[in-house]
Amino acid sequence: MNTKIYYTLTDESPFLATQSLLPIVRGFAKAADIDVETKNISLPGRILAAFGKASDDLDFLGKLTLDPSANIIKLPNISASVPQLKAAIAELQKNGFDVPDYPDAPANDEEKAIRAKYDKVKGSAVNPVLRQGNSDRRAPKAVKNYARNNPHSNGVWNESVKTHVSSMQANDFYGNEKSITLAKADTFKIEFVAEDGSVTELRAAKPLLEGEILDATVMRMAALEKFIAEQMADAKAKGVLFSVHLKATMMKVSDPVLFGAFVRVFFKDVFVKYADLFKELGIDANNGLGDLYKRLEGNAKEAEVKAAIDAALAAGPDLAMVDSAKGITNLHVPSDIIIDASMPAMIRNSGCMWNKEGKLQEVKACVPDRCYAGIYEAAIEFCKKNGAFDPKTMGTVPNVGLMAQGAEEYGSHDKTFIAKGKGIIRAVNANGDVLLQQEVEAGDIYRMCQAKDAPIRDWVKLAVTRARVSDTPAIFWLDPQRAHDREIQKKVEVYLKDHDLNGLSIKIMSPKAAIVETMTRAKAGLDTISVTGNVMRDYLTDLFPILEVGTSAKMLSIVPLMAGGGLFETGAGGSAPKQVQQFLAENYLRWDSLGEYFALVPAFEQVASTTGNTKAKVLADTLDEANGKILEFNRTPARKIGELDNRGSHFYLALYWSQALAAQKEDAELAAPSPKTSRRLSPRLPPSRANPPTSVAITCRSRNS
Repeated sequence: MNTKIYYTLTDESPFLATQSLLPIVRGFAKAADIDVETKNISLPGRILAAFGKASDDLDFLGKLTLDPSANIIKLPNISASVPQLKAAIAELQKNGFDVPDYPDAPANDEEKAIRAKYDKVKGSAVNPVLRQGNSDRRAPKAVKNYARNNPHSNGVWNESVKTHVSSMQANDFYGNEKSITLAKADTFKIEFVAEDGSVTELRAAKPLLEGEILDATVMRMAALEKFIAEQMADAKAKGVLFSVHLKATMMKVSDPVLFGAFVRVFFKDVFVKYADLFKELGIDANNGLGDLYKRLEGNAKEAEVKAAIDAALAAGPDLAMVDSAKGITNLHVPSDIIIDASMPAMIRNSGCMWNKEGKLQEVKACVPDRCYAGIYEAAIEFCKKNGAFDPKTMGTVPNVGLMAQGAEEYGSHDKTFIAKGKGIIRAVNANGDVLLQQEVEAGDIYRMCQAKDAPIRDWVKLAVTRARVSDTPAIFWLDPQRAHDREIQKKVEVYLKDHDLNGLSIKIMSPKAAIVETMTRAKAGLDTISVTGNVMRDYLTDLFPILEVGTSAKMLSIVPLMAGGGLFETGAGGSAPKQVQQFLAENYLRWDSLGEYFALVPAFEQVASTTGNTKAKVLADTLDEANGKILEFNRTPARKIGELDNRGSHFYLALYWSQALAAQKEDAELAAPSPKTSRRLSPRLPPSRANPPTSVAITCRSRNS
């Protein structure tokens, strides 16, 4: 019986690695009569699909997630900021694809329609569609054991470290949040009521389910700008780097605006003095300093404006750098400062980031909204008091994440608005009753979120199941001071009663208390399951893996889809852009496909369990054995040219997998051809990375994605 596994084509270095790995995977899968079919969910692929130039593979996979037979391998993809989106558009146009420019300020209905299509493509366009189940994410035992035997450095910490997190103490999303649970099914629409009483519909009526949680909150722009100015002065006085940490990709409507506020305030005098010029050039602070420089190129006032920017940089606090050698600051590109990658890297580097001289320096980390900032604040304070974590002895922190059906912030994109003036933004039900409302001023960011009851019930079940299977304590991270979390906690307390908790340790704690307990246990070598909402999931499944195993790319993420079937995610892609730069410069790709190797194991296991394909189970078992050897003999890509690259790692996967197939006794047909394959690949098992093969007959053909 032929069975399909759908393998996603994405972006940057994961895409390049797929060109080498996928033929190997298909070769082994074919022996078990399994078809591995690709679907393109890359940023260029999504753009082409939006304008009818390619099949809409994301839509196909989204519908597939509702099919009990779904079996999807999802690689990391770009959640594009506007600068990334524009770069992809330009690249497509250069290669002959007829797609329109991105209209910054749509002037007519046609341009508004174009902008709407692009807005559906940018940011976290993929995850809310595919993640129709909750997440079970953890470091495989083989990865954890490898890290313990080959520990990385987590820096040096003590109480004299000046690094700290700064957040707003009022008028942020956290402080202004309101939340309700629907007693019965209903509909709601979103309206803006101006001071003069006029009403503008911002979002047409949509359904609400019984038991659904609905939130509404607002970030006050005037308060944010005041906060930024105060933190700039404080950073300069303390002699630490000034940095901002946001999620301008996943939170594609709100966080670019927050980022733009940092750019505008830091370069306030420049934006005021050259307001007319910037308007003429279409300069938008939300796109960062890099876009500003690009738009200035060739202008008569280019040198004058750059001098003014340099003066502002000299007068303000020292900025944290993304690339000191190239002069790329923390305020250049919104997608360069993704918090779940930037904060763990800082914590691993003794609480330091790079300054303009290319040296590590202590930091003021500005995380303006308090919803999740406290976990980083508590983590930094823990390291100051207790020192750096030791990967040799550190416990592990798997995560069970609530993310199904656009839960929480994942589903907020079409319900986030920048207020055009003073008034009220409100959610109104079918009877015209106001469900939630917030007063706004011009420039304020209004955001609504939803969390359906069924995913929450499933999330609780998954948490209890994981705690039972792994015999590990679990903590629900819920803040009683936050309106949304209070509504979630009510449901958690009810749904926990549906399960046998005898012998289990399951707690509900505030995020700050939860991270302190979790880190205390990890320091003592004890494991703890974190049970969190979707954004916290993203943050923790980078933070702890980076401290535990040195990277989040080697994590195993299994998403049991609520309709049945499975989505198997392959790790984080935060390092992908820099790896592409190295590949273009040196023809050396160091993307670590270990996440793909691990994700394929449960994908084959699912084929076996749902179809009775015993060969698929043999493939899963032997691939798992091969993965162990990849780690045991250190056959993952190294960082520098001349050592083992991505293609070399794929070679060893093929070698070890074929050897395992040859040795297994469950299926003689699968074992038969493998010895010959193994001999052709290599006459003997190399003892170490020290002498990798010089002529591996696997090529990686690349093309722009």
